[in-house]
Amino acid sequence: MSRALNKVQLIGHVGKDPEYTFTSGGTAVATFRLATSESWKDKNGALQESTDWHTIVVWNSQYRNLADIVHKMVHKGSRIYVEGKLKYRTFESRDGSKRTVTEIIADSIILLDAKSAHTDTGTQSISEEQNEE
Repeated sequence: MSRALNKVQLIGHVGKDPEYTFTSGGTAVATFRLATSESWKDKNGALQESTDWHTIVVWNSQYRNLADIVHKMVHKGSRIYVEGKLKYRTFESRDGSKRTVTEIIADSIILLDAKSAHTDTGTQSISEEQNEE
């Protein structure tokens, strides 16, 4: 039997407040964009920076209300750690062309903002906090 691994870990800043919607079956889903940046010096010593934007999708499930918690606690500018899996989805656009999107399906999120009121270290695992509710 072969083994496979599909795991993504990102630390970045949320671009705007998460969109919070429900499927036709009533399942909550939160979606937001996360910016990750890297910087380096080019051959002339000038500082260069590159930012990548990632689409993060967070679902409620039978056992976890992660989308609800993201809706309440994650906002534009929040610095967070996201752990999940990479997912490719293909759909047909309004003009009839095929589109493929890349998404991170999150299964764990940790708030990294220093102003978090819930812990002394300024970090809080959303996937852990939901068990307290």
